[in-house]
Amino acid sequence: MKQTLAEVMRMSRICRMIFATCLGSFILVIFYFQIMRRNPFMVDSCCRKGSRSALQELYNPSQMELSGGAVLHQARRDQVVDSCRMYSASSRKRRVLTPGDLKHLVVDEDHELIYCYVPKVACTNWKRVMMVLTGRGKYSDPMDIPSNEAHVPSNLKTLNQYSIAEINHRLKHYLKFLFVREPFERLVSAYRNKFTLKYNSSFHKRFGTRIVRRYRKNATHDALVNGDDVKFKEFAEYLVDPATLRDGPLNEHWQTVYQLCHPCHIHYDLVGKYETLEEDANYVLRLVGVGDSLHFPSYAKSTRTTDAMTAQFFSNISSQQQIQLYQLYKLDFLMFNYSTPSYLRLD
Repeated sequence: MKQTLAEVMRMSRICRMIFATCLGSFILVIFYFQIMRRNPFMVDSCCRKGSRSALQELYNPSQMELSGGAVLHQARRDQVVDSCRMYSASSRKRRVLTPGDLKHLVVDEDHELIYCYVPKVACTNWKRVMMVLTGRGKYSDPMDIPSNEAHVPSNLKTLNQYSIAEINHRLKHYLKFLFVREPFERLVSAYRNKFTLKYNSSFHKRFGTRIVRRYRKNATHDALVNGDDVKFKEFAEYLVDPATLRDGPLNEHWQTVYQLCHPCHIHYDLVGKYETLEEDANYVLRLVGVGDSLHFPSYAKSTRTTDAMTAQFFSNISSQQQIQLYQLYKLDFLMFNYSTPSYLRLD
């Protein structure tokens, strides 16, 4: 009798264990599908760990449609490496990057991406896309994110927030990319946005008043107080003035890509260009594995700064200022394979 009772109790415990296991598995399945319903990108990030990363797809593409891009971006990487080698040979400057140099590098842990943002090179839309990728279902359409929200620092994690060991691991194992633009088009775009639009009063107060005070003779009281009518010639004079560099680094909107993203210290796997923005951006998203569900926002071209517009602005400054500006941005021209503009008077 005792043996039979013990056998019944043992079977009862086994049944309870089986029931608990089944119930737990059922709950996990329900939880999994709830997550998948909320975040369509979770498929790519969770399954990627056991398959191919974006880095592998770039250097050894498994899809024929990615092969052409691999060749193109190898050529762009080679151009950067060659330019850095030439610069290193001609310069005695040597420096080691600090965490403070990495504040422009946005990290996406789920898809193992690092993006160095460059102002005036579609960085608002790229930040929106990165918020979708890192938001784990919070966002689905980049254009639903207000532009001011895309620039809130706490919405994206940057590489300088990690420990040295974590930084080195991510620089080694994550796909690193940036987007660049013809340097003078980017410069004129920054000027138009920050000095000719009334809503940018903070830039007028911070930089405009300083520029007017330094470089305008007989400036009016209103100009000295408001700084909202800075001429491009005055802006150019400010940029090439040695006193400006003594004040500290240039503002990020007109700082060189070389100084913002440090391409001679950080090996970028992919260099996208503003001139082929949507094509290059969607290539990145295909490498990541989200190309079917996420597309880079189309760009409104009606107000875009063009080459012809840039030439017009540069026609209003002296040959000396043109030469000095070219020297300031020369490394960006060489590194990213942009020709010297035909409108420059460099003789």
